[in-house]
Amino acid sequence: MKIHWLQHVAFEGLGRIAGWAVENDCPVTGSRMFAGDDLPPVASFDMLVIMGGPMSVNDEVGHPWITGEKRYVDQAIKAGKMVLGICLGAQIIASTNGARVFRNDYPEIGWFPVEKTKAAKGEVVGDVLADEKEVFHWHGETFDLPHCAVHLARSRACENQAFVLGDRIIGLQYHLETTPQSADALVQHCRHELVRAPYVQTESQIKSRPDRFKTLNREMDALLDYFLSIHRSSMTAE
Repeated sequence: MKIHWLQHVAFEGLGRIAGWAVENDCPVTGSRMFAGDDLPPVASFDMLVIMGGPMSVNDEVGHPWITGEKRYVDQAIKAGKMVLGICLGAQIIASTNGARVFRNDYPEIGWFPVEKTKAAKGEVVGDVLADEKEVFHWHGETFDLPHCAVHLARSRACENQAFVLGDRIIGLQYHLETTPQSADALVQHCRHELVRAPYVQTESQIKSRPDRFKTLNREMDALLDYFLSIHRSSMTAE
């Protein structure tokens, strides 16, 4: 399974996704959107991963590459590619599919639980998600669900935490890919966002209990295994 990923800032990488790709012999290529890298033909990959970033999906004036990225994501979806969007990436998928992206009532930064919806239990991908779990967040915006999307997860601070469109397109507002190293990078570059608020933790709270990242990454692995199983099934069908 060939993976291509879209990066929006230099300090947000693939995290655990990179390690999983190596372990499963999945070639990875990437485009740094902020640096003006070329985008390869969508026929060149099987799965598109759209990562996070501190900018808004609505800030096409300040970041003009967002307009082209939305077109590219739309092309990948229409071509039947598997697509995973994380944080800003999920918001880009939502926006590409006509949903509104807007500021959430509360910023959500740190470790907070999400719970699986009843609708998720009717989806194959829902079996991958734990019924309730503590996950890592770093976002200030949210989105309406795209038309025909199935709502997968919610938190107290943010109703729409995850969705699936069909069986190949998944958006996660929260982060399963985060490692201790990538969390450190976020804190280093976005420390100014760690203000006193109901759903914003301190730097020490974020970095406490590093064992939580292992649990987080196991669920990331399970979700990527799900995508890999889809790929293998499609290859067998051909």
